Amino acid sequence: MTSSSTPAPDSPRAPESRRPLRRLTARGRGEAHRAATPLELFFDLCFVVAVAQAGLQLVHAVAEGHAGEGILDYAMIFFAIWWAWMNFTWFASAYDNDDALYRVVTLIQIAGVLVLAAGVSRAFEDHDFLAVWLGYVIMRVALVAQWLRVAGSSEGPERTMALRYAAGVLLCQIGWLGLVVLPEDSRPWVFLVMVVLEMCVPPYAEKVHPTSWHPRHIAERYGLFTIIVLGETIAAATVAVKTGIDESDALGELLPIAAGGLLIIFAAWWIYFVVPIHGHLRSNRQAFLWGYGHYLVFASAAAVGAGLEVAVEQAVGKAHISTLAASAAVTLPTALYLLTVWALHSRYFKVGITQQLVLPTTALLVICCTFLGEWAVLAAGCVSALAVATGTTLTAYRAGRENRQTVRAPAS
Repeated sequence: MTSSSTPAPDSPRAPESRRPLRRLTARGRGEAHRAATPLELFFDLCFVVAVAQAGLQLVHAVAEGHAGEGILDYAMIFFAIWWAWMNFTWFASAYDNDDALYRVVTLIQIAGVLVLAAGVSRAFEDHDFLAVWLGYVIMRVALVAQWLRVAGSSEGPERTMALRYAAGVLLCQIGWLGLVVLPEDSRPWVFLVMVVLEMCVPPYAEKVHPTSWHPRHIAERYGLFTIIVLGETIAAATVAVKTGIDESDALGELLPIAAGGLLIIFAAWWIYFVVPIHGHLRSNRQAFLWGYGHYLVFASAAAVGAGLEVAVEQAVGKAHISTLAASAAVTLPTALYLLTVWALHSRYFKVGITQQLVLPTTALLVICCTFLGEWAVLAAGCVSALAVATGTTLTAYRAGRENRQTVRAPAS
């Protein structure tokens, strides 16, 4: 894959592109052949370390019968992971000039991600958020430096926008210190307040001047991260099944879970990529809602992998929960994923009530599978696969009918 940040050899900007330090100016929203860069892919892969740590801690919490507390901690940690990723992604879509300083600052952000990942287990087990906060400090200071570079390379409303971003990020980072210094009982409330403040920074900053993010690039970046999260889900579930077989010789009990989990993940991939979403991202308002909504897409996709691990542990007698609870650990995040993907973009490409109801109905049926005991995961996988088949058939039928109408129209 070629980095989109490097102009073609005959481009007027080509001589400037060879300079190690360049002005950090906005890229064009209509730029042709824009694709994810190798640095962005490296960034995503490093983020998966933090996603894997959060999923692992969720498995431990649910398997030990502390689902409520575990889900709350998971929601908090995953927000920190997702929000840092999203801040970088949208900034890079608008301002990636791929010079030496930009690369170095991005690598510093990656170092912050790894510090955050190292602190995930203590945040879950002891509610000690110091390492997570320090990782965030590293990432956010680097991001502020990038915004200040933009401010120094621009003027007028764009400069104001960049300064608003820098100030907002810094002030929010100070607010997150509440998770470290305030009493433990107050931390969920600190988290809720800070989530609202963080999500208000982009609309506030871009009120004076929108960033020139690239629709195709943003859609590709989100799609790639979805693939990475689903890949991590498969890897975690595979390791859990292998361990269960090696330690307990429970192949018969684990095969339905493995088969059902694989069908769920395959269906999740198919359903997400069945529609070209970049054409729908026409305005900042649409993009904000779509981008923010992916918190639930990513978090639920990663939680499916954690749920499959819980189901495996319960099947081999290592989890201290019922079969119903273990099944719910898989079916509930699967249903949430289906509903969120439908709400964010699938529904915009469906015509007629039949097509519109496929994914919501599937989500409801997946939840009903929770009560099928040891066959719950396999049943949920079959239902998810059936949804893909139904949606594909309806789409093909509609396309065929439109083609027949098109052929008949000239004759009439």
